[in-house]
Amino acid sequence: MKTPRQRRDSTLPTVALISLGCPKNLVDSERMLAGLALCGLAVTGDADGADVAVVNSCAFIDLARAESDQHLDRLESLKAAGRLGRIVVAGCMAQRYGRRVLARHPQVDAVVGLADRDALAEICRGLLKRGRSETRRAADSAEAVVRVGPLAAHPPDDRERLRLTPRHYAYLRISEGCDNRCAYCAIPEIRGPLRSKPPEQVLAEAEELARDGAKELIFIGQDTTAYGRDFAVQHSLGRLLGELRERVRVPWLRLMYTHPASFSEDVIAELAAGPPLVPYVDLPLQHSSDRILASMGRRADRAAIEGLIGRLRAAVPGVAIRTSFIVGYPGETEGEFGELIAWVEKVRFDHVGVFVYSPEPGTRAADLPGRIEPEVARRRWDHLMATAERLAHEAARQRIGQTLTVLVDGHDESGRLVARHAGQAPDVDSVVLLAPDAAAVGAMTRVRVTGAEGYDLIAKTVPSSKFQVPS
Repeated sequence: MKTPRQRRDSTLPTVALISLGCPKNLVDSERMLAGLALCGLAVTGDADGADVAVVNSCAFIDLARAESDQHLDRLESLKAAGRLGRIVVAGCMAQRYGRRVLARHPQVDAVVGLADRDALAEICRGLLKRGRSETRRAADSAEAVVRVGPLAAHPPDDRERLRLTPRHYAYLRISEGCDNRCAYCAIPEIRGPLRSKPPEQVLAEAEELARDGAKELIFIGQDTTAYGRDFAVQHSLGRLLGELRERVRVPWLRLMYTHPASFSEDVIAELAAGPPLVPYVDLPLQHSSDRILASMGRRADRAAIEGLIGRLRAAVPGVAIRTSFIVGYPGETEGEFGELIAWVEKVRFDHVGVFVYSPEPGTRAADLPGRIEPEVARRRWDHLMATAERLAHEAARQRIGQTLTVLVDGHDESGRLVARHAGQAPDVDSVVLLAPDAAAVGAMTRVRVTGAEGYDLIAKTVPSSKFQVPS
């Protein structure tokens, strides 16, 4: 969960915003916050006592919906106790369910879909004019504001954000929606078809973020490698990366949310060209069984995936590959799961995430036979996670003695500095741990790895006279 850092101004109406879900949602939250602040509302991270609380919700899988529901339950309790004025549900849950949100959460005052993101401040202003309301029954929810219109034909403009990330890194959304229509995925239903941002818009946003202090720009979208396919004259991701290399001066550019069936040779060439593109690829693969991959609609079989990984590793020595898998997919046999375990041990990915299959209404997979019992799916999750953990711990120990460039993100609960090398993305990967006073937050520095702590590396800084920060 992300909450705003801006201090509350008691002379202005206060709005608390809770941001849930993925980095795409986070970018939406940052735009919402900027709109609220520009509209003369004070942003706070504490819903207790606020005039309005906004939940930018996630509805991708059942666990995400449960988290959104838990936050809304708490807000409804605060409202019932007279400690919160109004409640707004925004984001993916709002877009997917619309007015149906009110059946589960009758105290919600407004439901704001993705297309109305930039109208949030206006909607909050309207709610504030009503004053604080009494707790109402579900039957009275007709008075709630519901703004869930059709998705825009073009992706949103994400410039002018009040960022929730540390100042030294930022997410750069290059497209919205997805055309892949994977059998298990509700994203096209929620966020619509692929709409790529015009190249000049991407470049302008990147320049704005760099001026605001970002040293690392992280490319995001539902499928970043599909960028530009929807243009009348195609403009590939590889070409966009080349343009960013020429125009935007940041030390690190990081590529997330790629697809094995869309990964073109010009993107590999841009990665091979080196900085500012870091040797890192986020490549969700979901499974290794050809039968399961075909049922999922992934458009790349294991041979194609292995070929892509081989080309990446040959062109970009030391490239870090993050991936994710789904276990418990309908019809997954013990043999196919065992095949996945053996494949993960063979390929040795740098970072692995694992999800238990979640049947999403309206998706093709939800109607497939062969549903896996929850306890079986959970056992498979445990097994794959344990395998990935063992391999990650081995890889961390092999790093001892290496010298790396790291970007310092902040402090952990014990006071140690938390940093990342080029092969680590924020929030989802392992980290490099340094002494509390080893470097400034936001600095790039050189370190020598002295040990490993589970997934994470322990390191000491190299004297500054031996290191020049990349420009």
